[in-house]
Amino acid sequence: MLRTRSGPLVLDRVALVGILNATPDSFSDGGRHLDPGRAAAAAAEMVAEGAAMVDVGAESTRPGAPPVPADEERRRLLPVLRAVRAAVRVPISVDTSKATIVRLALEEGADVVNDVSAGRFDPALLPLCAEQGVPVVLMHMQGTPVTMQLDPRYADVVAEVAAFLAERAGAARAAGVAADAIVVDPGIGFGKTVAHNCALLARLDLVASLGYPVLVGVSRKGFIGQLLGERPTNERLLGTAAAVALAVARGARLVRVHDVGAMRDVARVAEAVVGA
Repeated sequence: MLRTRSGPLVLDRVALVGILNATPDSFSDGGRHLDPGRAAAAAAEMVAEGAAMVDVGAESTRPGAPPVPADEERRRLLPVLRAVRAAVRVPISVDTSKATIVRLALEEGADVVNDVSAGRFDPALLPLCAEQGVPVVLMHMQGTPVTMQLDPRYADVVAEVAAFLAERAGAARAAGVAADAIVVDPGIGFGKTVAHNCALLARLDLVASLGYPVLVGVSRKGFIGQLLGERPTNERLLGTAAAVALAVARGARLVRVHDVGAMRDVARVAEAVVGA
């Protein structure tokens, strides 16, 4: 269970996290949710389809994406976050690596911090999460969004990712974040080749063995398109379904997805098989 300001996020079943990007350039839904009204309607639809949490971000972290100044991230995020908070009662996570944005987002009703840098880009972020008593998602990424896909290399990607996440969870705890407020994310597609992503999904149980809930984001990602012969993002639903099912089978407790209704069914069937 994750304790949030909007109530507990119970993880005895896999929780679906709906993706809502208030960006002009995200790889799949860029530009669709810049308008607060459209964003609120999309969030309400996700919750109706089974999302237990909605993840709102205003800085694209797709491969090659340039950093966004804090003022621009704030300008994009806050109106959308206010509208989404008014539209849904489930917890909302804010996808950012900046402590200044975290503080503003928490004031506007966000409940969870989802940081692709795992607290490395802004040393004030983890202490702020501790001070505010909010859960934090710590993700693995090799490099930065600008550089991460140029030439990612590992001796053993699963062991290295697990060791990184253990170290960052230790850093979060040292900053005062409660152990039961930490979620880890192997960062599928963030500084990984197709082979690296497949290995992480195949051996995700090693990441789960760290003892923290595991969040996995595979939805419509590039490695799925590559495995399917360069499919565009709008033709990756079934590939995403396969990856989500495998992630659930290997221990994921949260899955971050665009297609909430379809992935709800995938997760439920996968859970039933695993629990049989």
